[in-house]
Amino acid sequence: MNAFSHPAAVAPTIGYASDERALIPPAIQLRKTRTRRRLALGRAIPFSALIGPALLLVVWSIGSVAGLIDPRTLPAPWSVVGTAVDLIAEGKLQGHLMTSAWRAAQGLVFGILIGTVLALISGLSRLGEAIIDGPVQIKRAIPTLALIPLLMLWFGIGEGMKVTTIALAVLIPIYIQTHSSLRSIDSRYVELAQTLRMGYGEFIREVILPGALPGFFLGLRFAVTYAWLSLVVVEQVNATSGIGYMIDLARNYGQTDIVIVGLVLYALLGLASDGIVSFFQERSLSWRRTLAD
Repeated sequence: MNAFSHPAAVAPTIGYASDERALIPPAIQLRKTRTRRRLALGRAIPFSALIGPALLLVVWSIGSVAGLIDPRTLPAPWSVVGTAVDLIAEGKLQGHLMTSAWRAAQGLVFGILIGTVLALISGLSRLGEAIIDGPVQIKRAIPTLALIPLLMLWFGIGEGMKVTTIALAVLIPIYIQTHSSLRSIDSRYVELAQTLRMGYGEFIREVILPGALPGFFLGLRFAVTYAWLSLVVVEQVNATSGIGYMIDLARNYGQTDIVIVGLVLYALLGLASDGIVSFFQERSLSWRRTLAD
């Protein structure tokens, strides 16, 4: 408990604020309330994330029924669902999914750890920034997928190359956003920590890490997307399993329905990953008041 959380410290302020509000005429208070409601985003729409995909599915279905969409180019939704059911019954889809999820998870974990450590070192030290920030910015300017030929020469065409490619794609948004949040922490918090005579460890725990969380979670949302994007490509390089391998094999045989199944699966995995990150973001940053609240 600190000076800001002690009831005796905040009681006079609360009382003064209450007396001040009592002096404001009710008409002005009502006008302020209406203005705040008009400028805000309004109430949250239940299941808003599903509205766009549902409309897209409706348009796709109508186009298929009306014959506006060639089934050889884009099979109807029910045909894709039937293909997915057949792949599940044969046990193929589950196997490819587990392989892809394991590759993405490994690359994501390594990328998050490396990106966070580099951001902390660079964000909390001028010397660290001088050593680390330049190479990371160079990597940022080079597309990760352009490094695949070089990574193949270094790591071969096995799992090491695939996981490394995903990790390199992930660490950049983690580093950039976390480093930016660290450097954007208000200097008044530093002065407050000095006034309270915080130790360096307590300063990191109580000020730095909470201040960097918004940027870290923003970077994490980009990172999970980049992980799946990188996976699509690396699984088409000498892979014998995985969703990307399944899509590439179906392309060779002109099986458009299987290609669509794989793409839909990638989309669902990306949405689910982003939803999980958003869930933890809301719980971890519940102390913030934003326009969306």
